[in-house]
Amino acid sequence: MSTIARAACRVALLAGLLISPLAAALSGGTAAAQDITLRVHHFLPPPSTTHKDFIEPWARKVEAESGGRLKIEIYPSMQLGGKPPALYDQVRDGVVDIVWTLPGYTAGRFPTIEVFELPFMAASAEATSQAAQAFYEEHARADFADIHPLMVHVHAPGSLHLRGDPVKALEDLKGLKVRAPTRMTNAALEALGATPVGMPVPAVPESLARGVIDGAALPYEVTLPLKVHELTSSHTEIGGERGLYTAVFLFAMNKARYESLPEDLRQVIDDNSGIALAQQIGKVWDAAEQPGRQAAADLGDAFYTIEGAELARWQAATADVMQGWIAERDAAGQDGQALVAAARALIARYNGE
Repeated sequence: MSTIARAACRVALLAGLLISPLAAALSGGTAAAQDITLRVHHFLPPPSTTHKDFIEPWARKVEAESGGRLKIEIYPSMQLGGKPPALYDQVRDGVVDIVWTLPGYTAGRFPTIEVFELPFMAASAEATSQAAQAFYEEHARADFADIHPLMVHVHAPGSLHLRGDPVKALEDLKGLKVRAPTRMTNAALEALGATPVGMPVPAVPESLARGVIDGAALPYEVTLPLKVHELTSSHTEIGGERGLYTAVFLFAMNKARYESLPEDLRQVIDDNSGIALAQQIGKVWDAAEQPGRQAAADLGDAFYTIEGAELARWQAATADVMQGWIAERDAAGQDGQALVAAARALIARYNGE
């Protein structure tokens, strides 16, 4: 072999040695970029409607639409640590990628969206969830500026689930310790004469069993996976077109994590966010009310509905709660009455009124 040929061979070999590791690194980097795992954290158990009928199907849909490039791991029942009120900070700080939680678990921190938790505001979960999402997009973005909300929604209007006889009148509430999920529901129960006890929903079963509380304000949907129907004996429901209360939920992603995704994967997330998702989960929560109620009926529990003149008494008794919230928003530089009017108009629109 000539000197020139031998030199050419050495150059080719050297080039191959240099290029192969680079090519492997680039190939491995591309594969790594396409295999992104997102961790979802929430506080309810796997049998809950939220886990099995909302988050699980959502995760599998996102995975499929990403062509397998996104992997979603779900951790229910606070498996990654902390208490439910810590979930917002966990997603803000990047401890987890996505959470499902209640803004109301940290009282007063997210005041604008509280408008949907005011007494006798909520219609069905489907209508009110869409209204809440639309309201967030127009009026409440500033409350959640340090995260990336995927969707806000509400549960179906809640009822009172009690260890003793059903509440049939305002007088029956006096002296009763009743669990409530949020600041506004606490205020409503206090206005009605009860002693409100704020606590995250996972604490309710033990509190009922130990007699720490006499009852709880809950949608029927969540009573079933937590077995609240086995710890109570009566249920007071609210008649009329608007429920006594609901609670706002937040499904949200760490902002930096979302922004770090490739554009096409961000689009997959966007396609599975927003008002269509709010409507979907609203329907799920509405549909889940009947199985929860039936489980209590099967145990022979007592049921009572507040309606007519008695319902008017409850509405009058809680009117100051709304006025107090309006005054708070006015003092904070917002127009409280305009926010209430906007929320009501959106609920009426999505309720087909």
